[in-house]
Amino acid sequence: QVQLVESGGGLVQTGGSVRLSCAVSGGDFSNYAMGWFRQAPGKEREIVAAITWRSGDVTYYSDSAKGRFTIFRDNAKDTVYLEMNSLKPEDTAVYYCAQGRGPYASGVVREYDYWGQGTQVTVSS
Repeated sequence: QVQLVESGGGLVQTGGSVRLSCAVSGGDFSNYAMGWFRQAPGKEREIVAAITWRSGDVTYYSDSAKGRFTIFRDNAKDTVYLEMNSLKPEDTAVYYCAQGRGPYASGVVREYDYWGQGTQVTVSS
């Protein structure tokens, strides 16, 4: 059974930085795309960033994440990361990592089979 465990969330001030981690177990981590999503209260879950399998040489970012966030993976540690800089109050949400159905990065929720429990990120103004 594939399990994903996020960590690294918390309270941060506007303009600050946070690095989220997602450790994956029980699967063949390097052969699947990974994604980070977020969900704010009263809103739908939305893509933040995604990365292709293996070397992760292709990435995808939402418009709100471009230039501020970086997704990267360490296949030796079966872990995917989301480095978030220049945080804004509108970035406040529960952040989820997910394992894709295949090797290619996707921004579509239904293209991901396994999900973590989420980690809260709160950006204070």
